[in-house]
Amino acid sequence: MASEKKAADNQQRRPAGALPPLAASRATSPDDARAKMRLREDRDAQVRGVTSIDDMREAIKRAARHLPAMSEVPRLGILSAAQFRARAANGLPFLTTGLVKRWPLFSMTPQILRERFSDLQVRARVGDYINTAFAPDRAMADMSMLEYLELVEAGAHDLPPYLGNLELKALNSLCHWPTYFDKMGPPRFWIGPTGTMTPLHCDFDDNLFAQIWGSKRIFLSPPHHAEFLYPSEANAILFGSPFDPEAPDFEKFPLARQATMIEVIVNPGDMLYVPAGWYHQVKALTFSLSSNRWARAVPLAVSDDASLRPNPE
Repeated sequence: MASEKKAADNQQRRPAGALPPLAASRATSPDDARAKMRLREDRDAQVRGVTSIDDMREAIKRAARHLPAMSEVPRLGILSAAQFRARAANGLPFLTTGLVKRWPLFSMTPQILRERFSDLQVRARVGDYINTAFAPDRAMADMSMLEYLELVEAGAHDLPPYLGNLELKALNSLCHWPTYFDKMGPPRFWIGPTGTMTPLHCDFDDNLFAQIWGSKRIFLSPPHHAEFLYPSEANAILFGSPFDPEAPDFEKFPLARQATMIEVIVNPGDMLYVPAGWYHQVKALTFSLSSNRWARAVPLAVSDDASLRPNPE
């Protein structure tokens, strides 16, 4: 009863719009962990309409082995949905310009975060969030947007705190996403000063990445070069790499010499398409606000692979 009262008191003290409590670390048996992983993979496969996530990953890697070599990311104008899907079916990243510049948020300045969204509850990545990026217990801290901005301005951290992968619904109406995919996850927002970074990793979902304010440097590597990047599984859809293309350590990671790395700078108004399975590392060159959405369907590069479709009963 005492613990229930404490939880109720905490709930009452929590400000309106606050995030749910951070999950406490709990010891689980290996069997329980494997069972939860299987349940998640089955659910993810059902959402995407594929036989299994493992089959989808392998299909993406097989298709990537036939990709032509590329040394830079092409920059295109605004594409229709049909044009986008035809281009994306090639399995290569590309960048479009123009569409994001039409968004209301694009024409605003970062000052709006203080003026209109200072009370917005956010969860900041703090401490060494780069080396613990794919760990289950990465350090996080809950605060208001104003508290976050003041923390950044104080400059007391070696690695500046980062607002990453957050659903900030208050900003959604200021961003008008194209309907390139039949099914997409919710918009995610990424806010932080110079130096904030998401280390090298791949998501096995097609990804639309919109740069709204500021600039970022992104390194890209194709799916079949995972064998050179020492990947580790965070979950069935997400794999991380310890290799840093900004500061390559080839003595520690000799195979990484064989990995293609394509560098692209995304500027305000750019939208980058990152095909499923492509490794990417993202670093802010200035104070930056980005947003992305992941598709929740068969990746376009393997959409014609009939072997991925479950057999009808």
